Amino acid sequence: MSKNEFICDCNIIHKEVVEHTIRKMPSDELFNKLAEFFKILGDTTRVKILCALDQNEMCVCDIANVLGMSKSSISHQLGTLRRSGIVKCRKEGKEVFYMIDDEHVKEVFEIGFKHIEHRS
Repeated sequence: MSKNEFICDCNIIHKEVVEHTIRKMPSDELFNKLAEFFKILGDTTRVKILCALDQNEMCVCDIANVLGMSKSSISHQLGTLRRSGIVKCRKEGKEVFYMIDDEHVKEVFEIGFKHIEHRS
């Protein structure tokens, strides 16, 4: 396969396709929010936390033990995930339990994992 095989060498604009696609394009604000969402997921520690929370809701101490990290570093990352709407928490007495915010986040995480496993 030559590297030029994937270069389009035509000068034709497919007007209907272009116009249809332009009408369907989201706003720049939505693109920025989506990029920020994926940026948040672009950190190994945060992805490990999500993997743990994909199994069970957990407190900071439990997550720290699963990942072999300090409670402080886990708390910091959970704060980032919470502010981004990726995880949420509930309080039970003095304990705070974290979980993935909703099914959409859970699906994105699980589909991403399946994609990577499939390509390995």
